[in-house]
Amino acid sequence: MSIVIRHATDQDHAALEDVERAADSLLTDRFRAEDWPPPATAEERRGAAGFVLIAAPSVTDESTGRLEPPVGFVQVLERPDHAHLEQLSVAPAYGRRGIGRALVLAAQHESRRRGHTHLTLRTYADVPWNAPFYSRCGFEESTPDTDFLRALVAVEERLALTRHGRRIQMTAAL
Repeated sequence: MSIVIRHATDQDHAALEDVERAADSLLTDRFRAEDWPPPATAEERRGAAGFVLIAAPSVTDESTGRLEPPVGFVQVLERPDHAHLEQLSVAPAYGRRGIGRALVLAAQHESRRRGHTHLTLRTYADVPWNAPFYSRCGFEESTPDTDFLRALVAVEERLALTRHGRRIQMTAAL
């Protein structure tokens, strides 16, 4: 099956909650977490400053022109001087096929195209498909150095994400 990466449409946004919930199950199972934060809603994701790219099978329903639903996505938040990879999710049934890497590379390319010189993210340091994966995509551990980035640390603490392991910031030069 061939996968295409494209900008999310209104039709796609409704399916992203399910993709994120399914991807999060890998973490909740690993951590035995019963109170994991829910995924962003379609309205929240649509209203956020930035962009969402989705990965979907390249076929369409020819009778209706309807696109296949997404199997993965990446959301990048933008500030005037900053791009931040807020969420990367791939449905577990589509894992280990290079879709996550393709989404990260597409997010880097789109961020660069929009004039950004760096892309940051926050992740678990010791989960193999988190920091080690992002390291292979060109990210390096870094220190939160803006109010926006320090606020993300506070959000993680409020959501109790830190009780499951060490959280770090990573940055890739674009």
